[in-house]
Amino acid sequence: LTMINQTKPNLPVVMITKSEEEHIMNDALGSNISDYLIKPVNPNQIWLSLKKIIENNELKLKKQLSNYHQEFRNLSMQISEANSCSDWIDIYKKIIYWELELEKLKDDNISEFIQSQKEEANIQFCKFYQNNYLSWLKPDSSSKPDFSHTVLKNRLFPKIKNDNSLFLIVIDNLRYDQWKILEPIISQYFRIAEDDVYFSILPTATHYARNALFSGMMPSEIKKKYPQYWIDESAEENKNKHEQQLFAEYLKRYGLGDKFHFWKVLNMDFGRKMVESVNDYFHNPINVVIYNFIDMLSHARTDVELIRELASDEAAYRSVTISWFEHSSLFDLLKKLSENKIPVVITSDHGTIKVTNPVKILGDKNINANLRYKVGKTLGGYNPKEVFEIPRPEKVYLPIENISNTFVFSQNNDFFVYPNNYNHYVNYYKNTFQHGGISLEECLVPFVKLIPR
Repeated sequence: LTMINQTKPNLPVVMITKSEEEHIMNDALGSNISDYLIKPVNPNQIWLSLKKIIENNELKLKKQLSNYHQEFRNLSMQISEANSCSDWIDIYKKIIYWELELEKLKDDNISEFIQSQKEEANIQFCKFYQNNYLSWLKPDSSSKPDFSHTVLKNRLFPKIKNDNSLFLIVIDNLRYDQWKILEPIISQYFRIAEDDVYFSILPTATHYARNALFSGMMPSEIKKKYPQYWIDESAEENKNKHEQQLFAEYLKRYGLGDKFHFWKVLNMDFGRKMVESVNDYFHNPINVVIYNFIDMLSHARTDVELIRELASDEAAYRSVTISWFEHSSLFDLLKKLSENKIPVVITSDHGTIKVTNPVKILGDKNINANLRYKVGKTLGGYNPKEVFEIPRPEKVYLPIENISNTFVFSQNNDFFVYPNNYNHYVNYYKNTFQHGGISLEECLVPFVKLIPR
């Protein structure tokens, strides 16, 4: 077997033997044989073994395709009838499941089926989100989902105990489909105790969503209660530099003490050093680690031609995510936490979407740069039916720098472009990954609880 593996490493081997001794079976299976048959055998057994080896993938894919054709109609009906947050969570999870399964077929025509269904789902989801967003944010709303500013209070804080450590890992810009491709790797070390999503607030951007996540407050509430910790939209400085202070205040408000450590991993070297020293903080009831790589990847894909080629489409974008993770300090951290029997919560602040459809907008020179939402006092030139307009930002707890400021959000796979140099900017930004607006990919954020094996 060793000689066969060395000379023909991709050659399938079926071992047929009279021996039922366990150590022989273990040796054979450890030598990468494809199947193990114990005599006596009949020709049908051998034929079935060969068929399983030679045609297994093809048979699986054909069955999956058949299953999807049956599911397509059911999913379309679900999309047209969805009228609750739980409906949309269920739909999105099913779409991601089928997108990842059908991706294995390597058939562009089949991929178009699920992509068109996802686009239709996004159209309907955006309508649902717009119709309900303002009412969800009212204090007496009974149908609101878990949002950025409530999810930790509701799902993480009840797990914090002084006699046990818990790690919260926030991977900026991590989408649910990216979590699902990382799950098989992580599940070797952890049992998945909860695999869910929560709803991001608007804008689905780090400045707003992640500050809300770590403070337990909406952006305008942060600015009112902790003005020293809120950085306005127009400021040039880092708008998330006070997250540690906001999280400390959050814990204090809920009587959870002040014993925690807070890391922001912005590069590989810092990540390695963090993993080396992390044992020193296992006595803390809660520790927080933020990883910015996925967010940096999505922005680099816009600005760096090489990254555009490496992450040319959704499948390639996911592939780059796996490659990064397998060689990252995050993977090393998770393995160390598993070894030390420390539970983990993995989540994000928002997702991202590949934009393809330009929408014209006008604004003054002080307008913000984000392509998925705009805030300013002289916004115009757009079709109100193509956007989600918030003329009174205080209604959705968004801080304003000018009393006449309006927020405008793009939806589905749209992105904002100015009429000046229109064609240049359309060509530059089309098919890039952006966030800040409304879509399933941006708004439904993974929230996963892991228990060490």
